[in-house]
Amino acid sequence: MRALRITIAAAVVTAAVAGLQQLASGTPDPLRVEITIRYSGFEPSALSVPRGVPVTFVLVNRDPIGHEWLIGDESFHDRHRHGTEPKHGERPNEVTIPPLGRTETTLTFERSGTVRFICHLPGHEAYGMVGVLTVT
Repeated sequence: MRALRITIAAAVVTAAVAGLQQLASGTPDPLRVEITIRYSGFEPSALSVPRGVPVTFVLVNRDPIGHEWLIGDESFHDRHRHGTEPKHGERPNEVTIPPLGRTETTLTFERSGTVRFICHLPGHEAYGMVGVLTVT
């Protein structure tokens, strides 16, 4: 019983020290948000995240075909609607998710407002693969 109490106390102290180190560094832990792709749609298709906080998007593709998740303002999407890039991955806001795959990407939004995430593969946006992210 005493060993259990010591183990619990050590875990509490470790968590407290990690929290203080995080506060001291000024870097918050990323917020994790899961978006599931199913039947060529995003679930959820509307999200809200705080400004200035890292957000790790966990993108889970339940479809037997690949998709992409591109997030940005309207000029960004205008550039990608007729793009020629078959794969993404070099930029955290341009992600390719393989069939039945899972991908993570982390972004920090510095300005409040609304951006959209869209799959720009042929016909997917017209089919409804569009979501809205509000940064508060």
